[in-house]
Amino acid sequence: MSSPHNPVGTRGPTIGPSAPRDLVSACGLFCGACHKFKRKSCPGCEKNDKATWCKIRLCTRENGYATCAECTHHEKISDCKKFNTLFAKLFALVFRSDRKASLARISQIGLEAYAQEMRKKDQVVIKR
Repeated sequence: MSSPHNPVGTRGPTIGPSAPRDLVSACGLFCGACHKFKRKSCPGCEKNDKATWCKIRLCTRENGYATCAECTHHEKISDCKKFNTLFAKLFALVFRSDRKASLARISQIGLEAYAQEMRKKDQVVIKR
C-alpha cells in the first residue's frame, strides 16, 4: 500500500522537496559534518563531479534513489556487492563507521530527519 511517506517500492520514508539531499551521500554519510565539506573543499557526494569512481552513487542515480536506503534490489544491504567492497570494509574499520546503521536509520526516520539528527550530533556517520 502506498502513502506519501512510503511509496510502493521503497523501504522507508522518502525525502520531501525541502530535504537536504545534497548533504547525505548515496551510502548514508552525512556530508554536512565533514571537515572538507565545511571548508568548502568538497561539494558533497551529490554535487561532486569527480566522484565518477563511486559505484554506489552511480547505482542510486540510475535507479532514482537518494540513498541505498531506498533500494529494492537486495533484501539486505549486506547482499549488495557495490556497497560491500574491500574499500568500504577498510573505511569502516579505520573510522569505526557503520554505514549500514546509517541507512537503517534513514529508512526509519527519513532523510531529512536523519540529516537533522546527524547535524545535531556533528557526525558524518553512525559509529560502531
